[in-house]
Amino acid sequence: MNQGDFEKLGAFYLGREYDPQTRALADEPLLYDSRDLTTHAVCVGMTGSGKTGLCIGLIEEAALDGIPALIVDPKGDITNLALTFPELSAAEFRPWIDAAEAARRGLTPDEFAARTAASWRRGLAEWGQDGDRIRRLREAAAVTIYTPGSRAGQPLSVLRSFAPPADNRDPAALRERIAGAVSGLLGLVGVDADPLQSREHILLSSIVDAAWSQGQALDLAALIGAIQKPPFDKVGVFDVETFYPAQERLGLAMALNRLLAAPGFSVWLEGEPLDVQRLLYTVAGRPRIAIVSIAHLNDAERMFVVTLLLNELLGWMRQQSGTSALRALFYMDEIFGYFPPTAMPPSKLPMLTLLKQARAFGLGLVLATQNPVDLDYKGLSNAGTWFIGRLQTERDQQRVIEGLTSALTGAGFDRATLERLMAGIAPRVFLLRNVHDDAPLLFQTRWVLAWLRGPLTLTEISQLMPTPMPAIATAAAAAAPAPAPIPGATRRPVLPAGVREVFLAARQGEGPVVYRPRIAATAELHYVDKAAGLDSWTRVTLLAPLGDADGAPLWGEAVEIRNLDAALATGPLEAAQFADLPGPALRATSYAEWARTLGAHLYQHGAREFLSCPALKLTSAAAESEGDFRARIAHALHEHRDREIDRLRERYAGKLRALEERRRRAGERVEREKSQYQQRQLDTVVSIGSSVLGAIFGGRRSAATRAGTAARSAGRVFGERGDVARASENLGTLNAEHAALLQQIEREAAELTAALDPARAGLNRTRIAPRKSDLGIAPLALAWEPWRVAADGLPRLATAGDPGR
Repeated sequence: MNQGDFEKLGAFYLGREYDPQTRALADEPLLYDSRDLTTHAVCVGMTGSGKTGLCIGLIEEAALDGIPALIVDPKGDITNLALTFPELSAAEFRPWIDAAEAARRGLTPDEFAARTAASWRRGLAEWGQDGDRIRRLREAAAVTIYTPGSRAGQPLSVLRSFAPPADNRDPAALRERIAGAVSGLLGLVGVDADPLQSREHILLSSIVDAAWSQGQALDLAALIGAIQKPPFDKVGVFDVETFYPAQERLGLAMALNRLLAAPGFSVWLEGEPLDVQRLLYTVAGRPRIAIVSIAHLNDAERMFVVTLLLNELLGWMRQQSGTSALRALFYMDEIFGYFPPTAMPPSKLPMLTLLKQARAFGLGLVLATQNPVDLDYKGLSNAGTWFIGRLQTERDQQRVIEGLTSALTGAGFDRATLERLMAGIAPRVFLLRNVHDDAPLLFQTRWVLAWLRGPLTLTEISQLMPTPMPAIATAAAAAAPAPAPIPGATRRPVLPAGVREVFLAARQGEGPVVYRPRIAATAELHYVDKAAGLDSWTRVTLLAPLGDADGAPLWGEAVEIRNLDAALATGPLEAAQFADLPGPALRATSYAEWARTLGAHLYQHGAREFLSCPALKLTSAAAESEGDFRARIAHALHEHRDREIDRLRERYAGKLRALEERRRRAGERVEREKSQYQQRQLDTVVSIGSSVLGAIFGGRRSAATRAGTAARSAGRVFGERGDVARASENLGTLNAEHAALLQQIEREAAELTAALDPARAGLNRTRIAPRKSDLGIAPLALAWEPWRVAADGLPRLATAGDPGR
């Protein structure tokens, strides 16, 4: 089979089977069913074992199959996935050549680049690959390197995780998320906190829980303020002062404030929000290989990032529908210290939860380590695939064997088999134990498509990502008018009873803050189109400015906000001023009238474009972007392909088994006939020799008898030769029939997958107005939007977070 066809069948090309006795490789490629990764995989191997190459190869195969991957890279090795050169030319390799390494080899950088390119071209060819497959990889998925806490790659705003999750209906999951976020944050300030014993942890968890229960987000500044003035009076049965006196709370607040004021900390607040859907797919719906590089961080910062990322991944996972197909990969290049056998670092609980639950949602975990001693093998018993490479010491080998045989009882791991197979492991050779297969085997990994250059520095990452992707602008910022002086800034006005007042959170900065009035409105819209099979409800939240003429909200200039509650603060900033509030906004009756005008506006202007894929009977949701809908189509095609491939296998399984049995018997007959032929040859030689000796030493009669015997023996030899020829011919016919059947299966599979090409999945676009009778408008609220007055005297929007997304 052509390597280019593997991804069409959902099969990952890992390498070829390896015989440790002869060191020979099998002719046929070793293929791994992508669905087997939904039961997760663990890769263990020392430095130089080929572990990085194997795991990069897995990620490449997933990307070629349209499967996105989220990667945590603690050492910088996995950033090599960005070094893919379709032309395999010296010019492509040259910018990444280490001049010092070239000098050590006695070469100029240009010569070393040419030699490296030739080596990579030759290595790929030996494994049936070429530049076209590299080109398909680059077209299949975007590669983005994120560097939280640094601008070298794409910055990542990890502190967004202190915004409430979109779905907080599961109390246990919410507690886990809060505990992980708080543990990671306390680790940043050097507090090793037990969630059940630590006052710091209990207080911060209670503050976050109180804010999230009201749908409010917290930034560090708000969290520091809440430590000093908690939004509750008691913790358990004790009042706050008894549980944690104010003077002692001040020490915790000061520690977090030092973190906030530290040089360079502002980078942690920049960049894309920690949104797993956006990490896995581009805005256009293209799969992404998202590499979160943490090699430049200290241990506490690494734990913080990993913990928040795992919690975000859990939240994203629980929003997905159930599936048996592989939807996405999460890969961590080194789990040492994050998943120990007895200790409970903040990262362990979410990782364990993912190992137990992610299979049902099509999320596959691949966890790697070069330190097999300090691992929780009982927790890793949820992994269905194990890749075991060379290990550094006998102790490491025995620890792996003990861990596997104890944790995976009944899974085909017995000590004798493991010791025998692990004794034959060479570099780039791995023991593969897959619970979906009958027995373990050894294989050698294929040549990877990406150039394994070695860990990339921040400077080199900045060359790969020369222009960081702009952070998604807030809707409010996008719609904000040009800066203009705010007239009549004064104190906070008093609103009439029954009018809700909210405050958008302000980001950190210099200069006084002035709040401008806006009207916040939430509406329920119902879109129905029976012909398109559409019946979709959606909730929209709008933020509208107030008109200068009559003080009424300008609904035509309103911006849509995805999660207003997550962008709210508990109150205004101290010493802030407020812009003039029009008179109508001080009358409660105005808000009811404005709600009616909003309903009319939404009916006239609230039409939305919906996408549908008739071939798959899928229709986009009201709040679903085109990119996310295309990603959903791609996964639906994977599910459909897997079902059709299974049917194809079942249809031909009987024929293949019968043909294999006939080939086996024919092969045995060939060997049997050859053995008989060789024996007849020996008998004939002996018979002819006896005839010659008899003719010399015996009589005439005995000579004639011996000559006849020799002739008969020779005749039988010719007969046996004919039997061998006929048996071989029969085996050749069966082999040809077997090859023809495989080619037929491949043709049908190729036709099937071509019909399921996402590029051919046509989309229909339909614009639908909301149903008037189902329009629902919640009570309006007055929202104060923070603007910070700059040094030039002009105000600029100063909202925190990302309310527009």
